[in-house]
Amino acid sequence: MIEDKVRLEFMGDQALLLRLEDDVSVETGEALDKLLSLRAALAREMRGVDGIEDITLGYRSIAIYVRLEDVSPGDLLARARRAIGSARDARASLPQAARVTLPVVYGGAYGPDLDEVAQRAGLAPEDVIRLHQRAVYRVAMIGFSPGFAYLIGLPDVLRVPRRQTPRARVEQGSVGIAGFQTGVYSFATPGGWQIIGRTPVRLFDVRRQPASLLAPGDEVRFQAIAEEEYDARWGAYT
Repeated sequence: MIEDKVRLEFMGDQALLLRLEDDVSVETGEALDKLLSLRAALAREMRGVDGIEDITLGYRSIAIYVRLEDVSPGDLLARARRAIGSARDARASLPQAARVTLPVVYGGAYGPDLDEVAQRAGLAPEDVIRLHQRAVYRVAMIGFSPGFAYLIGLPDVLRVPRRQTPRARVEQGSVGIAGFQTGVYSFATPGGWQIIGRTPVRLFDVRRQPASLLAPGDEVRFQAIAEEEYDARWGAYT
């Protein structure tokens, strides 16, 4: 039951944090299912309440950002506890997930770490590509930079550590692997993930509503494309 797995604590005067116990698995999606159910229940309980600014998912927590001058801590706690009690602990109770396919050029200048990932995994580079694009991933959370989605569901054989020395610049759209996660850099930033490819799709665009292409719970697949197709699509997205 969800109520047996959630702890409540205030983050100063800015937010109320609902944290899952450490034995709830992130990698299998168990934590994500519980958090999505809990977020839906919180949205119902907080509807129309002044002072609620945002409800944000982490890997095993939810933060309710508030203005405590507009809502009392006691009322906030009572509503959060009711939401915990009414949340359904089942993936079947969740709305249908959005499905997104991201085109990717693997290897070469677009994926400079593909050969190293293959070597660490004991595979040929083409097998890494095949396995990476065959899996169905789920967005566990958005973080690090706007629109950056942390994706779970990476095949076990592809789980490699971050680079020992991060790069000063990882290009926008770069597809990386770090441990049990894969993800796409939404902006050009420093980063230490193993880069195996790049997508022309913009993960975050203020001209779009919502600005972030992906949201927690969405399903993502990758599809290999040629460099020429990348160039054509990049021009269409910019």
